Amino acid sequence: MPRSALKEASAKPRRRIRKLRLLGLLLILFLLGLMAFFLGLVTAVAGEIPSLDPARLQKQEADGYIYAGVPSRRVLAVLRGSQSRIIVPSDQVDPRMKQAIVAVEDKRFYEHRGVDLHGIMRAVWQDVRNEKVVEGGSTITQQFVKNTYLHGQRSIGRKLKEAALAWQLEQRWSKDKILTGYLNTIYFGNGAYGIEQAAITYFHHKAKTLSWTEAALLAGIPADPNLYDPVTNPKAAHERRDLVLHLLLDQGDITRAELRRAEHTPLPRPADIHLSGKQGPAGYFTDYVKQQLIDRYGSGRVFGGGLRVQTTIDLHVQHFARLAISKWLGDPHGPSAALVAVDPRTGKVLAMIGGNSYHKSQFNLAVQGERQPGSSFKPFVLATALKQGISPSSDFESGPVQIPLGDKVWYVHNYEGSDLGRISLATATEFSDNTVYAQLTQLVGPGAVARTARQLGITSPLKSYFAIGLGAEAVNPLEMARAFSAFGNGGHRIDGAAFGNHPRAIAVVRSQNGQPVDDNTPVRRQALSADTAALETSLLQSVVTGGTGKRAQLSDGRPVAGKTGTTENYGDAWFVGYTPQLVAAVWVGYPNTLRPMLTEFQGGPVAGGTFPALIWKSFMEKALAYLHDEPADFPSASVPYSVSKLVVYRHGQVELDNGNCPGPKQLLYLPGRGPARTADCKVNEVDVPDVVGDTVEEANARLASMPLRPEYVYEPAKPRQHLGIVLRQYPAKGTLSSYQKVTLVLPKALHGVVPKVVGLRFARAKARLARFHLKWEVDGSPPASAVVTWQSPRWRTAATRRMVVRLAVRKRRAG
Repeated sequence: MPRSALKEASAKPRRRIRKLRLLGLLLILFLLGLMAFFLGLVTAVAGEIPSLDPARLQKQEADGYIYAGVPSRRVLAVLRGSQSRIIVPSDQVDPRMKQAIVAVEDKRFYEHRGVDLHGIMRAVWQDVRNEKVVEGGSTITQQFVKNTYLHGQRSIGRKLKEAALAWQLEQRWSKDKILTGYLNTIYFGNGAYGIEQAAITYFHHKAKTLSWTEAALLAGIPADPNLYDPVTNPKAAHERRDLVLHLLLDQGDITRAELRRAEHTPLPRPADIHLSGKQGPAGYFTDYVKQQLIDRYGSGRVFGGGLRVQTTIDLHVQHFARLAISKWLGDPHGPSAALVAVDPRTGKVLAMIGGNSYHKSQFNLAVQGERQPGSSFKPFVLATALKQGISPSSDFESGPVQIPLGDKVWYVHNYEGSDLGRISLATATEFSDNTVYAQLTQLVGPGAVARTARQLGITSPLKSYFAIGLGAEAVNPLEMARAFSAFGNGGHRIDGAAFGNHPRAIAVVRSQNGQPVDDNTPVRRQALSADTAALETSLLQSVVTGGTGKRAQLSDGRPVAGKTGTTENYGDAWFVGYTPQLVAAVWVGYPNTLRPMLTEFQGGPVAGGTFPALIWKSFMEKALAYLHDEPADFPSASVPYSVSKLVVYRHGQVELDNGNCPGPKQLLYLPGRGPARTADCKVNEVDVPDVVGDTVEEANARLASMPLRPEYVYEPAKPRQHLGIVLRQYPAKGTLSSYQKVTLVLPKALHGVVPKVVGLRFARAKARLARFHLKWEVDGSPPASAVVTWQSPRWRTAATRRMVVRLAVRKRRAG
C-alpha cells in the first residue's frame, strides 16, 4: 500500500475523534448553560415567595374599587381581601377540611415537592384515553401560586416560573402552611373566597368546626363552582360531595360508618346559602365583573391590589330593569326573571338582573343560569340559512315531520297542532313553526348552526344535535343579548380589546396611581355580512308586528325585532329583542327546578310572548326614553330575485338533484348561491340495509323488501363458528337501484357440521354423531334410554376432524 494512502487512512480516525470531542464539549456547555438558567430562575423567583403569604398580602393591600359606568360612577364594590375572604391561621381550619381538599385535588400532596411528575403523566394518560381534558396535572402548591401570583399573563414562561416557584415554596414553607394558604385563596362559589367565608356562606359557622359532610361539600366545589353549586345544581353537588367522601374512605381518613352517616345528611337549603353583610348595588353584575378580573389578573392582584375598574353598567337602566320585572312578576312564590341589556353599537352591558334577591342567592341567572332557549335560538338557524343563500321566500310544509337520522328518526310537531300547511320560511319565522325549522336545520346542518351561534357570541358548549335548531342546547341571557346585538349592528360582534371574546362589562382598568392597566375598548368582529344581518332583522321584525311577539310592540311605534322562545311543557320562556340602540334578553322561569308554568299567566301557560315580552316592553320604553335615543329605522334589507333549485339532503349535506333522487325539495336560492355538488342518485334508488349478523333467511327477507337481490360467496368457516350467518356484505351501505345485487359473505364448513342431538335418546345421539365422524363425551355411564339435554358445541356450527362433542343427559322417568 502506498505511504500516502496509509497517512490518509490514519487521518480519518483522528478527524472523527476531534469531532466527537467537539460534540462532547458543546453538550457539556449546553448542560451547564441549562443548569445555570434553571439556577438563575430558581434564585430569581425565590425572592418572590414572601409575597405569596395571604396574611402578608392582606397587610400590604391597597383597596381597589369597581365603579359603575357614567353618569353615576358609583362604587359598586371595594376590592380588598377582607371583603371577599377572611384570612385564618391553620388552627382555625378544621383538619377534616384539609383532608378532604387533599383527597379530591391532590392525593399525593404530602409526597411530591411542589411539582408532581407522576400526577402530570397520569393526567396526560387520562386525557389521551378519553380524547379530551378530563384531569389536570397541577398540584395544590402550583394552584396556590397561580391564585396568588401577581402577574396574570398566560404563557409558557409563566408556567415554568410557577413550577419553579412551587418547587422553591416547598423548600421554605411547610406543607400545612401551603395548604392553609391555598384554602384562604380559592373560590368556593356564591361569592365566597377563602375557606372561612365559604363556611359562613354555606353553613353560617366558622371553618374551625366543619363536619365531614360539610368539608366534603366544600372540597368538591372549587373544581367547577358553577357545576357543583348546591343552589342550582343540587344533584351534581350531592354526587360530587359523595365522591369526595368515598375518596376519604379509600385513603383511610373516615370509617364506613362515618361515610354512611355523611351520605344521608342533606345539603344546605338554597335559601340559607348567601353572603353575610351588606352588598352594593348591582350585586350580580359586580360578581360577574369580579370573575372576569380574577380570570385575567388572579385573585392576589384583584383583591387588595389597588385596581380601579370602570364598568359599563348604567344604574338608572339597571333600576328600570328591576322595575319592569317587579311590575309583572310580583308573586314571591311564582316564577323569577333574568334580564340583560346591551348597547349593540359599543357592546356595553348596561343592565343585569340575575335573580329576585342577591342577598338570598348569589347564583346569577343571567350568567350561570343556562337554560334551553327554545325558539329564541331559531334566529341562528335562520342566519345560517341566509348565509348559505336560502331565500326566505322558500316554501316548506308545516306539519308533523319525520326526519331520518341514521338508525333513528326525529319526530317533530308544532305546539297544539298549530300546523299552517305550505308556508314560506318568512312566515315560519313569524309564527315560530317548529316543523319548518326542523327541516331547515337538517338542510343547513346542525354543525353549521352551532358555528354561526359561536361566531355571534354564544360561548356555552353547543353539541351538533339536530334539536339545536329548536333550542335544545342550554345558553344564558347574557350571551343571547350579546349575540342578538350583531343582528342590529350590521353583523358585527363586539369584543373587548383587553378581555377578548367576552361581553363588555369592563370599560377600563387602572392602577392605584391612575395609570392604565387595560383599556377594554370595543373591537368589531364581522360575524355576518351587513346584507345578511339586515335581512335577518327584517324577518325578526315580523315576529313583533304580527307574530308571537306582538306584546313587545313599543308605544311610540319604533321598529323592534326579536324572537320569542318557549320550551317543552312551558318550563322556560324567553324574549330577546332589539332596536338599533338597545338589545335586551329576558328569561322567565323557576330558578331551582324545571317546573312547568301552566297557569301563571292569567290562568294560562307562560310562553315567550307573555311575561317575557311584557317585561321587555316595560323595560325598553323607560330605558330608551332615559337614554334619549330617538326612534330610528333598521338598515333596509334588499332581497334580490331568487332561483329555484331542486335539492336533496344526502351524506350530511345538501346536494343538487340529478333527476333520480327520491323526494327532492324545491328551494329558492339567492343569485349565485346554493349547493355546488350534484347528488349521485340512482334510478329507482333504494337504501342498502345492514344485514351483517343476520341469518341467511333474515337477510334474504330484508333485501327482498327493498327490493334487492342477494348473491352469495363463501369463505372457510372457523371451528365452532355458527353457519348460515352473514359475515360481511358488499356494498356495506349506501344506495343501489332496485333489484341490484348485494354480495353476502357466508361461512362454509370444510369438515362437516355439528348435528343437533339435544332431545334424542343417548343411543341415537351416539349413532348420529358417529355418522358425522364425531366423538362424544359424557359424565358417568348413562343408559341408552337416557335423553340428551345439552351439547357443546351447539348444532349448526363448523366441525373439525375427530371433534369431541360434550353431552349432558338425564334418565327417562319410568312409566
